Amino acid sequence: MDDTNTSTANRNNAASQKVQDACTICLEPITERAVATPCNHLSFDFLCLVSWLQEQSSCPLCKAAVLEVQYDWRGPDDYKTYHVPSKEDTTRPVAGSTHAHQPYRRRAQLRRAICPIRPPVDDILERRRRVYREGLPSLHIGANRISQYKDFTQQDFLASDELQTKAKQFLRRELKVFDFLDNNPRASSRDFLIVYIVFVLKSHELRGADGRAEDLVAEFLGRENASLLLHEMESWLRSPYLSLEDWDGEVQYPAPRRELEERRTAKRRTG
Repeated sequence: MDDTNTSTANRNNAASQKVQDACTICLEPITERAVATPCNHLSFDFLCLVSWLQEQSSCPLCKAAVLEVQYDWRGPDDYKTYHVPSKEDTTRPVAGSTHAHQPYRRRAQLRRAICPIRPPVDDILERRRRVYREGLPSLHIGANRISQYKDFTQQDFLASDELQTKAKQFLRRELKVFDFLDNNPRASSRDFLIVYIVFVLKSHELRGADGRAEDLVAEFLGRENASLLLHEMESWLRSPYLSLEDWDGEVQYPAPRRELEERRTAKRRTG
C-alpha cells in the first residue's frame, strides 16, 4: 500500500474510532482525537499531543518529526490543522517555569484525580490589565428572561459553534493582556493557546468543582490568572452580547480593595 492510501486509511480510522480508545501518551480515554503528520499516527488525545509537541517536535511513537496535527475530525476529508511551531521557537529555556518539562503527564494526573463610542484598543487592554492586576472578578448576573444571561455546560459548549466562536473572540483579545507570553516559548503563540483553551473547554466544565479546566490553563498562565480568565470568559459566554464592546459597556466590577480601605478610613475620620 502506498503512502497516499495509508494516509487515507488512517484518516478514515481517525474519523470513525470511538472515544473509549486510550491515548498513547496518558493512557486515558481519548476525548478529541489528533493525528500526527506526516507519520499519521493517531492514537493521541489532542491536548496530550500538542502539550508533548511543546517540548519536543517528534512523534511519541516513531520519533519522526511532526509538522502538523490534524484534529476536530468530522469526516475523512473534514478536519482542522494545527501547525507545529519551529524547533527554534520551542526549545529555548523558560525562566521561572515550574512545569516546563511534562505538561502532558500533568493532564494524565488531573484526569485520574478526576454600541457607545469605541475606546482606543490600548485603553481597552489597560482596563483589562487592571482587572487582573487588582484581582477583580466581574459581578455575577443571574440567568433569567430579563437579563437574557444563560448558563451552559461542557456538553452545550461542545455542541455550540456560537459559544466556541465567542470563546475564541474573547481569548483573541484577553490573551494580549499577558505580556509575559511574548517571552514564553512554551506557549508558542497566542494562537496556540486559543486552540488549546477551547479544547480544554470542550473536554471539561469551565468552572467545574474538580477544577480541571483551571489546572490545565494554569500550566501556561499561572493559577490566579487562569482562575480569573475563566471567570471572565464564563461571564462573557453567558451574556447575550455578540460584541465585546457591548459586554464591556455592561459588565460591572467590585471596587478594588484599596479603594474600599480608603473609603473606610475616610468614613472613620469624618465619623
